[in-house]
Amino acid sequence: MSADPRAALERLVLSFERHLEASRARGGEDDPRVIAAYEDLADAFEAYDGALYDAYGEMTPLDIYSGDEDDDELDGDLDVDEDDDGPYSGLDDLVVDVDVDVDVVDDDDGDGDDGDGDDGDVEQR
Repeated sequence: MSADPRAALERLVLSFERHLEASRARGGEDDPRVIAAYEDLADAFEAYDGALYDAYGEMTPLDIYSGDEDDDELDGDLDVDEDDDGPYSGLDDLVVDVDVDVDVVDDDDGDGDDGDGDDGDVEQR
């Protein structure tokens, strides 16, 4: 029996709201209400994604990283601390890879030296 995508979406939205409220009222790093809301949100998302796929053959563009995948699949840009005992250790993690482009701004005379001893200023785009 597949779930109704509309009902699963409503549960997902409520789970987001509960997670927001638990986070706002957080009573420390290991607050069990936040951890429970986190787990419920992940479960609600998986239920919605599955119901959407079962009903319409569509999926969301989001994915929950479980940490069970081989480290070789990661491109080396992520520093994973295997000994992390934080409140979310052992739970699913969202992985975001961010690239930053940097340009070196040179002086006007073209010699690469702006007279202040630096080789140029770094400008972030």
